[in-house]
Amino acid sequence: MAKCDECGREENMPYQCRHCGGTYCGDHRLPENHSCPGLENWDDPGGVFDSGFDDTVDGSGGGGWGSSSGSSGGVLSKVGIDTGPGGLMAYFRGNMTYLFLGIIWVVFLLEHVVLLTLGRDAFRTLFVISPTHPEYVWTWVTSIFSHQPLSFFHIAGNSIIIYFFGRIVEQYVGSRDFALLFLGSGILAGLGQIAIQAYQGNPAGALGASGAALAIMAVLTVLNPNLKVYLYFLLPVPIWVITIGYAALSALGMVGGLGGGIAHAAHAVGLVIGFVYGQRVKDKISAPGQLQFGGGGGGMRRGPGGPGGPGGRF
Repeated sequence: MAKCDECGREENMPYQCRHCGGTYCGDHRLPENHSCPGLENWDDPGGVFDSGFDDTVDGSGGGGWGSSSGSSGGVLSKVGIDTGPGGLMAYFRGNMTYLFLGIIWVVFLLEHVVLLTLGRDAFRTLFVISPTHPEYVWTWVTSIFSHQPLSFFHIAGNSIIIYFFGRIVEQYVGSRDFALLFLGSGILAGLGQIAIQAYQGNPAGALGASGAALAIMAVLTVLNPNLKVYLYFLLPVPIWVITIGYAALSALGMVGGLGGGIAHAAHAVGLVIGFVYGQRVKDKISAPGQLQFGGGGGGMRRGPGGPGGPGGRF
């Protein structure tokens, strides 16, 4: 629980202002609703809230994809599409978790199209980060959003973790920092995995969002270690138990070869990045002690449901 700096209301999922650093409820989360001292420094006469992820919000209604303070401008307005204040990028502010999830599932479908039409060599070239071709820099990113073909459990496990935990972390740290955390941890996890494979003489390569998913879980563990998670949607346990369990499995996998076909090094890198980042930001934001879903002031409070982890097959 956290108290709104403006009205004093107790809030289960508070918002952190990126401009003044205060903690606010949903009614006062926008800078203009809590007399944010940063307003006087904005070059935005329309008072449009900018999360910090995109700098295109200027209220000028200029060309391109931008919009005026009241309606969209540029190309989209000419075809009758009103994106509202902030233009096209306004759709993604505060919703990077869902954007990344959408990309993951679109890429999953594209993987199968490529396999059926162009073959496995093209699939590996486009989607798999490999120790034999680390110079294929596009795979540093595409491999994050790719998953083992025909393996529904791999992509479903990662998606569940990102869906339940990613949205919470994004609200804590902001969309821009969440995007950097997701992409940065995913890239470094993949590079760490192929470095181990290169040392072992293993050309298998890696793909999957497990490194980024575990980084998200580790951040949330640092911010709120006692957050209740329903393991496999049934068994309530603190999130730190699951996170430490994954850390132990990753260590055993790298040392003893436990769990063949699982990218333990990528998991370990993701966890380390998440722990480090969580320690860095934990004193700058207010994390609630518990989360409430479903509304109602008197309802039972619980943490988000979730599986035993993000799957992790690469």
